[in-house]
Amino acid sequence: MSKTSYTQPWINKPLYDVAFILLPPFLALLVVALLPAHFKNSGDMPVMVWVMLVLFVDVAHVYSTLYNTYLDKDRLRRHSRLFIFIPIVCYIAGVALHIWSGSLFWSVLAYLAVFHFIRQQYGFMRLYARRDDQPDWEKIIDGLAIYSATIYPLIYWHCTPGRNFNWFIDGDFIIGNSSLIKEFSGVIYLMIACAYIVKEGILLLRDEKINIPKNGVIIGTYLSWYFGIIYFNGDMAFTLLNVVAHGIPYMALIWSEMNRTEKKKTPAAQGIKVKGYGLAVFVGSLILLAYLEEGLWDGFIWQDHKSVFGLFRFLPHISSDFVLALLVPLLSLPQSTHYVLDGFIWRKKYA
Repeated sequence: MSKTSYTQPWINKPLYDVAFILLPPFLALLVVALLPAHFKNSGDMPVMVWVMLVLFVDVAHVYSTLYNTYLDKDRLRRHSRLFIFIPIVCYIAGVALHIWSGSLFWSVLAYLAVFHFIRQQYGFMRLYARRDDQPDWEKIIDGLAIYSATIYPLIYWHCTPGRNFNWFIDGDFIIGNSSLIKEFSGVIYLMIACAYIVKEGILLLRDEKINIPKNGVIIGTYLSWYFGIIYFNGDMAFTLLNVVAHGIPYMALIWSEMNRTEKKKTPAAQGIKVKGYGLAVFVGSLILLAYLEEGLWDGFIWQDHKSVFGLFRFLPHISSDFVLALLVPLLSLPQSTHYVLDGFIWRKKYA
């Protein structure tokens, strides 16, 4: 490749990628940095902030997978067994775990979610490196960088009691207190970050090229995970940096993929996405499904956001261990299916 022939490997148009995939973690961090008193060392989260972040982004983004799987007739036809098998297995496994231990169920679900979040960042990084003719050593450093950016903050979290946030519920992570592990992993973290910076510097000086979106993903991951988990010990800071950096890029990727696929079809087959209200239907359907799910959670189990879910007040509060063992895995099935199914749908063989 000549020094002048390099083109940036955007997924969609540059402005679209920058606005909806690359910028979210930086904008979230800017909000936190401008209002540190509201975010640092606090376990509080106002109801409307919870609605905007958890309901409209975190829960809603889970349902965007529907458009790339069950609502894609061609894909559903080709991979129907997989799409049917995964939710059945997730539900059976969830019931078995919850019968054994409710806390074990939440821990397994939390670690499954963490794995999904990490793999998404790796996936975006590899997607933006798809056109680069990289030798193995460059791929290894890129992989180490994205994994260290996510795993070290998690190690820090696991080794530091007293964090003001959790993934799903209190106690879902196994928390210890080891300064040695934390310090050793911190050194490795810094070494990998330095190696990545040196590698990118070599490419810039030698080949006069820089992969802007790939670097944006890696730098954004370093910043959002470090400040969201380590520096700002606050529930609202963690949720903002965690959810925005994960959910918005995921929904943007799904929407981009939907429109890329639709362009291959005839206008008569494109349906609502060729009309002006396609995006409104997409976003609105995700929010509606998220509201219905969280309403059921609040009505049957949590009952801590009654002002938001007044329509579900008639639901009885469930306290029976047996009924909970059947109900909780069912209500969490969209999440567990999303986590597992997402590990398949982006592979070439399932495209």
